[in-house]
Amino acid sequence: MEHRALGSLSVSVVGVGCNNFGSRLDEEASAAVVHAALDAGITLFDTADTYGGTQSEVFLGRALRSRRSEAVIATKFGMPLDDESFGASPAYVRRACQASLTRLGVDHIDLYQLHYPDDTVPIAETLGALGELVEAGLVREIGCSNLTADQLRAAWVAAAGRPGFASIQNQYSLLAREPESDGVLGACAELGVGLLPYYPLANGLLTGKFHPGEPVPEGTRLALMSPERAVHWLSERFQHAVDGLLTYAEELGTPILTLAFSWLLDHREVASVIAGASSPAQVRANAAAAHHLDPDVRARLDALTAP
Repeated sequence: MEHRALGSLSVSVVGVGCNNFGSRLDEEASAAVVHAALDAGITLFDTADTYGGTQSEVFLGRALRSRRSEAVIATKFGMPLDDESFGASPAYVRRACQASLTRLGVDHIDLYQLHYPDDTVPIAETLGALGELVEAGLVREIGCSNLTADQLRAAWVAAAGRPGFASIQNQYSLLAREPESDGVLGACAELGVGLLPYYPLANGLLTGKFHPGEPVPEGTRLALMSPERAVHWLSERFQHAVDGLLTYAEELGTPILTLAFSWLLDHREVASVIAGASSPAQVRANAAAAHHLDPDVRARLDALTAP
């Protein structure tokens, strides 16, 4: 498994998104995914305090108990846990971090991420609190999620020599190419920030299980999604793009999953592709999906999915 730098961290180019832990997966099933991932060479595990009603962090920490040294743990704070637990104020940053450390059962978090921007708190104040956590040895690197290019640049200026964001998690895939046009990809290249794409498989459309014109497979993320959200992913534009990608994947004799992962990793700004998994077999397939792309294949994929 190839590794890439993320600040001072070295992370596997394929990571595991742990949002299924504590919701779709119980503790035993979550542990099976974690151990299969480690055995396949995956080191990056991305969770959040809100995932699984806080149980994702608990399950991940227990699964890694005897293999902590093999893993890079990334978690997030800021989204509402209850009416009093949310945001990015310095006091809450410190409290949320301690709560995550306790749930994970670890003495430090490798990558601690602001889950969503908090417009009520100056970013300099949030960064100051995060910097204190780094200085105290409770956090190794800090990151963010769902920031615009302007917000990312403003955070870089506000850091002013203190620890700044080493990573950003925004949606990016063959079917969601907004980071190319909204400036986030360019800002990552300019600032040396690693992009961690979420929804890299477009909520299941790029796994190879979904075929336009056929019923959505039972038990998949898309099948379990609310109708209001599913209508976006089942739009005519996406189905047309998936149809073209499946045809091209068949021409190449390459799974569409491999094309989706490899296209993302062909962007030097992308540090790791984080994808959820609900079984050891699925995580092994994800681990095997990272390949170097031929330039002609990259160009064809670009053309097939151009906005």
